[in-house]
Amino acid sequence: MQDYIVKIFKESNRVKENFLNENLGKLAAVIDAITVALKAGNKILIFGNGGSAADAQHIAAEFVNRFIIERPPLPAIALTTDTSIITSIGNDYDFEDIFSKQIMAIGQAGDIAWGISTSGNSANVIKGLEVAKKRGLLTVAFTGKDGGPMAKMADFSVHVSSSSTARVQEAHITAGHAICELVDIKLFQKPDIK
Repeated sequence: MQDYIVKIFKESNRVKENFLNENLGKLAAVIDAITVALKAGNKILIFGNGGSAADAQHIAAEFVNRFIIERPPLPAIALTTDTSIITSIGNDYDFEDIFSKQIMAIGQAGDIAWGISTSGNSANVIKGLEVAKKRGLLTVAFTGKDGGPMAKMADFSVHVSSSSTARVQEAHITAGHAICELVDIKLFQKPDIK
Protein backbone atom coordinates (compact mmCIF):
# COMPACT_ATOMS: atom_id res chain seq x y z
CA MET A 1 0.00 0.00 0.00
CA GLN A 2 2.78 2.47 0.80
CA ASP A 3 4.21 2.03 -2.69
CA TYR A 4 0.82 2.96 -4.13
CA ILE A 5 0.67 6.09 -1.96
CA VAL A 6 4.14 7.08 -3.19
CA LYS A 7 2.98 6.48 -6.79
CA ILE A 8 0.02 8.87 -6.31
CA PHE A 9 2.23 11.63 -4.92
CA LYS A 10 4.84 11.21 -7.64
CA GLU A 11 2.17 11.36 -10.33
CA SER A 12 0.66 14.49 -8.76
CA ASN A 13 4.07 16.15 -8.66
CA ARG A 14 4.79 15.18 -12.29
CA VAL A 15 1.45 16.57 -13.51
CA LYS A 16 1.97 19.83 -11.59
CA GLU A 17 5.51 20.23 -12.90
CA ASN A 18 4.34 19.70 -16.50
CA PHE A 19 1.43 22.07 -15.87
CA LEU A 20 3.78 24.78 -14.63
CA ASN A 21 6.12 24.37 -17.60
CA GLU A 22 3.18 24.70 -20.01
CA ASN A 23 1.31 27.51 -18.22
CA LEU A 24 3.74 29.77 -16.36
CA GLY A 25 3.25 32.73 -18.70
CA LYS A 26 -0.51 32.19 -18.74
CA LEU A 27 -0.68 32.16 -14.93
CA ALA A 28 1.27 35.43 -14.80
CA ALA A 29 -1.18 36.95 -17.30
CA VAL A 30 -4.17 35.80 -15.21
CA ILE A 31 -2.60 37.27 -12.07
CA ASP A 32 -2.06 40.60 -13.86
CA ALA A 33 -5.63 40.62 -15.25
CA ILE A 34 -7.20 39.88 -11.87
CA THR A 35 -5.02 42.51 -10.19
CA VAL A 36 -6.05 45.15 -12.74
CA ALA A 37 -9.74 44.19 -12.42
CA LEU A 38 -9.69 44.38 -8.63
CA LYS A 39 -7.82 47.72 -8.66
CA ALA A 40 -10.57 49.06 -10.95
CA GLY A 41 -13.29 48.03 -8.49
CA ASN A 42 -14.43 44.93 -10.36
CA LYS A 43 -15.18 41.49 -8.95
CA ILE A 44 -14.38 37.84 -9.66
CA LEU A 45 -17.16 35.33 -10.43
CA ILE A 46 -15.99 31.72 -10.10
CA PHE A 47 -17.93 28.60 -11.09
CA GLY A 48 -17.72 24.89 -11.87
CA ASN A 49 -19.38 21.55 -11.11
CA GLY A 50 -18.66 18.91 -8.46
CA GLY A 51 -15.07 19.15 -7.26
CA SER A 52 -14.65 22.23 -9.43
CA ALA A 53 -17.61 23.82 -7.60
CA ALA A 54 -15.76 23.17 -4.35
CA ASP A 55 -12.62 24.72 -5.87
CA ALA A 56 -14.65 27.79 -6.90
CA GLN A 57 -15.91 28.19 -3.34
CA HIS A 58 -12.45 27.62 -1.90
CA ILE A 59 -10.80 30.24 -4.13
CA ALA A 60 -13.60 32.77 -3.56
CA ALA A 61 -13.17 32.35 0.20
CA GLU A 62 -9.43 33.01 -0.07
CA PHE A 63 -10.14 36.32 -1.84
CA VAL A 64 -13.00 37.45 0.40
CA ASN A 65 -11.51 36.54 3.78
CA ARG A 66 -7.74 36.54 3.30
CA PHE A 67 -5.13 34.19 1.95
CA ILE A 68 -1.78 34.61 3.72
CA ILE A 69 -1.41 38.29 4.54
CA GLU A 70 -3.79 40.48 6.49
CA ARG A 71 -5.55 42.75 4.00
CA PRO A 72 -9.01 44.10 3.15
CA PRO A 73 -11.54 41.64 1.71
CA LEU A 74 -11.52 41.31 -2.08
CA PRO A 75 -14.77 40.92 -4.08
CA ALA A 76 -15.15 37.32 -5.27
CA ILE A 77 -18.33 35.27 -5.56
CA ALA A 78 -18.65 31.53 -6.12
CA LEU A 79 -21.72 31.04 -8.32
CA THR A 80 -22.01 27.51 -6.94
CA THR A 81 -23.21 28.31 -3.43
CA ASP A 82 -26.79 29.59 -3.53
CA THR A 83 -28.93 26.45 -3.72
CA SER A 84 -32.16 28.42 -4.14
CA ILE A 85 -30.83 30.21 -7.22
CA ILE A 86 -29.25 27.08 -8.68
CA THR A 87 -32.28 24.86 -8.15
CA SER A 88 -34.81 27.45 -9.32
CA ILE A 89 -32.89 28.04 -12.56
CA GLY A 90 -32.35 24.31 -13.02
CA ASN A 91 -36.04 23.61 -12.41
CA ASP A 92 -37.62 26.53 -14.30
CA TYR A 93 -35.15 26.63 -17.21
CA ASP A 94 -32.26 24.19 -17.51
CA PHE A 95 -29.19 23.11 -15.53
CA GLU A 96 -27.14 24.51 -18.42
CA ASP A 97 -28.32 28.02 -17.42
CA ILE A 98 -27.34 28.01 -13.72
CA PHE A 99 -24.18 30.11 -14.21
CA SER A 100 -25.12 32.19 -17.25
CA LYS A 101 -28.25 33.61 -15.59
CA GLN A 102 -26.26 34.59 -12.51
CA ILE A 103 -23.66 36.28 -14.71
CA MET A 104 -26.46 38.16 -16.50
CA ALA A 105 -27.75 39.30 -13.12
CA ILE A 106 -24.53 40.44 -11.44
CA GLY A 107 -21.71 40.40 -14.01
CA GLN A 108 -20.47 43.74 -15.30
CA ALA A 109 -17.94 44.67 -17.96
CA GLY A 110 -14.45 44.43 -16.50
CA ASP A 111 -15.34 41.70 -14.01
CA ILE A 112 -13.56 38.35 -14.19
CA ALA A 113 -15.56 35.20 -15.05
CA TRP A 114 -13.47 32.20 -13.99
CA GLY A 115 -14.86 28.87 -15.18
CA ILE A 116 -13.42 25.58 -13.93
CA SER A 117 -13.94 22.19 -15.60
CA THR A 118 -11.64 19.18 -15.45
CA SER A 119 -12.76 18.19 -18.95
CA GLY A 120 -13.37 21.62 -20.48
CA ASN A 121 -16.72 20.27 -21.72
CA SER A 122 -19.19 21.30 -18.99
CA ALA A 123 -22.16 22.81 -20.84
CA ASN A 124 -23.17 25.16 -18.01
CA VAL A 125 -19.60 26.46 -17.57
CA ILE A 126 -19.25 26.97 -21.33
CA LYS A 127 -22.55 28.88 -21.44
CA GLY A 128 -21.46 30.98 -18.46
CA LEU A 129 -18.23 31.93 -20.24
CA GLU A 130 -20.11 32.68 -23.48
CA VAL A 131 -22.50 35.05 -21.71
CA ALA A 132 -19.62 36.62 -19.79
CA LYS A 133 -17.73 37.38 -23.02
CA LYS A 134 -20.84 38.97 -24.55
CA ARG A 135 -21.23 41.19 -21.49
CA GLY A 136 -17.59 42.36 -21.55
CA LEU A 137 -16.21 40.29 -18.69
CA LEU A 138 -12.69 38.90 -18.96
CA THR A 139 -12.86 35.11 -19.07
CA VAL A 140 -10.54 32.60 -17.43
CA ALA A 141 -10.83 28.87 -18.14
CA PHE A 142 -9.22 26.25 -15.92
CA THR A 143 -9.42 22.96 -17.83
CA GLY A 144 -7.92 19.49 -18.08
CA LYS A 145 -7.74 16.59 -20.53
CA ASP A 146 -7.67 18.15 -24.03
CA GLY A 147 -9.19 21.44 -22.82
CA GLY A 148 -12.47 20.98 -24.65
CA PRO A 149 -14.31 24.01 -26.04
CA MET A 150 -13.48 26.09 -22.95
CA ALA A 151 -9.77 26.15 -23.77
CA LYS A 152 -10.47 27.78 -27.15
CA MET A 153 -13.02 30.36 -26.05
CA ALA A 154 -11.57 32.01 -22.94
CA ASP A 155 -9.42 35.13 -22.87
CA PHE A 156 -7.06 33.23 -20.57
CA SER A 157 -6.92 29.45 -20.85
CA VAL A 158 -4.97 27.50 -18.23
CA HIS A 159 -4.86 23.82 -19.10
CA VAL A 160 -3.69 20.70 -17.20
CA SER A 161 -2.54 18.08 -19.71
CA SER A 162 -3.88 15.05 -17.83
CA SER A 163 -6.87 12.75 -18.15
CA SER A 164 -6.93 12.06 -14.39
CA THR A 165 -9.64 14.17 -12.77
CA ALA A 166 -7.89 14.00 -9.38
CA ARG A 167 -4.54 15.17 -10.78
CA VAL A 168 -6.24 17.98 -12.74
CA GLN A 169 -8.02 19.17 -9.59
CA GLU A 170 -4.77 19.10 -7.62
CA ALA A 171 -3.07 21.29 -10.22
CA HIS A 172 -6.08 23.62 -10.35
CA ILE A 173 -6.10 24.28 -6.61
CA THR A 174 -2.32 24.79 -6.53
CA ALA A 175 -2.66 27.30 -9.38
CA GLY A 176 -5.58 28.96 -7.58
CA HIS A 177 -3.46 29.35 -4.46
CA ALA A 178 -0.58 30.81 -6.50
CA ILE A 179 -2.97 33.32 -8.06
CA CYS A 180 -4.38 34.34 -4.67
CA GLU A 181 -0.92 34.79 -3.18
CA LEU A 182 0.48 36.81 -6.08
CA VAL A 183 -2.61 39.03 -6.37
CA ASP A 184 -2.24 39.81 -2.66
CA ILE A 185 1.44 40.64 -3.10
CA LYS A 186 0.79 42.83 -6.16
CA LEU A 187 -2.10 44.69 -4.52
CA PHE A 188 -0.80 45.11 -0.98
CA GLN A 189 2.94 44.50 -0.72
CA LYS A 190 4.98 44.88 -3.90
CA PRO A 191 2.87 46.31 -6.72
CA ASP A 192 5.83 46.32 -9.12
CA ILE A 193 6.59 42.59 -8.80
CA LYS A 194 7.13 41.05 -12.23
